[in-house]
Amino acid sequence: MVTNKIKIYLFSQIIKYFFLILFIFLSVAWLLQITRLFTVTNFLHIEVLDILLLSLYLIPNLITVILPFILIFGLLLCFIKLKKDNELIAILSLGFGLKPFKVILVSFCLIIILVFSSLNFYIAPKVYEIYKIKELELRNTLDFNKMAYSNFLNLNKTTILDFTKKDNQYEEIFLKYDDGKENIIYAKKGNIVSINNQYNFRLIDGFKISIDENQQIEKLEFLNYILNIDHKNINSSEVNDKNTLTIFDDYKTKNYLNISFKFLDIILIIFVIFFFYKNNLRDINFNTLNNIYFSCSCICILIFNQILKNSEITVYSYIFLILLIILISLISSNVKKNYEKN
Repeated sequence: MVTNKIKIYLFSQIIKYFFLILFIFLSVAWLLQITRLFTVTNFLHIEVLDILLLSLYLIPNLITVILPFILIFGLLLCFIKLKKDNELIAILSLGFGLKPFKVILVSFCLIIILVFSSLNFYIAPKVYEIYKIKELELRNTLDFNKMAYSNFLNLNKTTILDFTKKDNQYEEIFLKYDDGKENIIYAKKGNIVSINNQYNFRLIDGFKISIDENQQIEKLEFLNYILNIDHKNINSSEVNDKNTLTIFDDYKTKNYLNISFKFLDIILIIFVIFFFYKNNLRDINFNTLNNIYFSCSCICILIFNQILKNSEITVYSYIFLILLIILISLISSNVKKNYEKN
C-alpha cells in the first residue's frame, strides 16, 4: 500500500514538471513560429487572426521536435527538487530501494513512447498537411490592392511575381512563369487582379522573353499585353514533403529513410530516460557537474540527430551514426563513473 502511494506521488511529480517544461518550451517555439509567419507574410497583409489560427496547426509538429528536450529538463528539474526537499532520501530510507523509481520511469517511458509515436507516425504529419493546405489557401486569396510590394511572390508552383506600387499604380512588374516554355515578362506599369481561380494581368510598355526546350529565344516588345494565369493548380503536390508523410505513406512509397527517422526518434527517447537513470538516479548523483554532463550529452545527440535528418544521408549511415553516438555516450558515462570512484 505504501509502495503504491510512493509510486503515485513520484509519477504525479514527474508529470507535473514534464508539463511545466512542455508549456515553457512549446510557448517559446510557438511564439517563434508566429514571429516567422508574421515576418514572411507581412507584405501580404494577411489578417492577424488568420496567422494565429494557421500557427496552431504547427503545434503537433513542434511537440515531436521538442519532446526529447522536454524529457531532459523535466526529469532533471523534478528529481533535483525531490532531492533538495530530502524526499528522495525519505523514500529510500523506507527500504524499498530504487524499485519504485524504476517502475515509475518504465511506466512514464511507455506512456511517452505511446503519445510520441501517435504524434510522430500519424497525427503530426496529417495536421502539418492541413497547415500547408491552409497556407496555400491564404496565398490563393491574396488582395493585391493591400500590397505595397510583392517580394518575389510565388503565385503557384511555376509562377513568380515581383512589383512595386506607387499611388495605387503597379510599377516595375516582373513575372516569370512556365507554360511549356520558360517565360519572363517585364512591364513598366500595369494592373493585377485576382478573380476566382485566375490572376489577370494587364501590362503596359514592356517585353516578353520566351525560351523553349531547345534553348531558342523569342523576344516580344509590347505597349499593351493581357495575360491570364490559373492558380487553382496549387494543390497537394506542393503540400507534400517529408513532414506530411505518415508512417503508412512512408511504407507505401518505400521511404525507408523517413521510417528510420521516426523509429530512431523513439530509440532516442528511450535513451534519454535510460541515460538519466544510469547517470543520475542510480547513484542519486544530482550535483551540478553531473547534471550538466547528462543534459549536454543528450542535447548534443539530439542536435546531431536533427542535423543528420536535414542532410543527404543513406538509411544505413544514419542508423549507424545514431547508434554509434549513443554507444559512445554510454561508454563515456562508465569511464566517468570509474574515474570518479578512483
